Amino acid sequence: MASITATSFSIASFNPTKTLVPGCRISNPSSVFISFKGRTFAPITLQGRAPRFLTCAAKAETVEKVCDIVKKQLALPDTSVVTGESMFSALGADSLDTVEIVMGLEEEFGISVEEESAQSINTVQDAADMIDKLLQTKIA
Repeated sequence: MASITATSFSIASFNPTKTLVPGCRISNPSSVFISFKGRTFAPITLQGRAPRFLTCAAKAETVEKVCDIVKKQLALPDTSVVTGESMFSALGADSLDTVEIVMGLEEEFGISVEEESAQSINTVQDAADMIDKLLQTKIA
């Protein structure tokens, strides 16, 4: 039995004749055909998703600080990899842990996060983007 593990990817411009990955052909934005050693497998149907546009990305220093705070709050070992794409739930955080992370972020950055904003944070990148936005409005 074979399995394929992949992370998410996005297509900035779609060209149906271009092969993005050897053995992988995208026939349209909603399905992928995979062939391996001459054998073609059934198409994989991709779930539709509304495009996400980021108006600004957080500074690398902010993301790094958030990663450190998340690791500290969740008592993760030094060998744990936490990146901007890391989801709090995937790191083992429950709702109380998320509240404690937000409190740690507020203390570290000298900001105040509204409850509505805190509930929309799912990833380290979400938190870093929110922090940079709050810091910009604080300066203005």
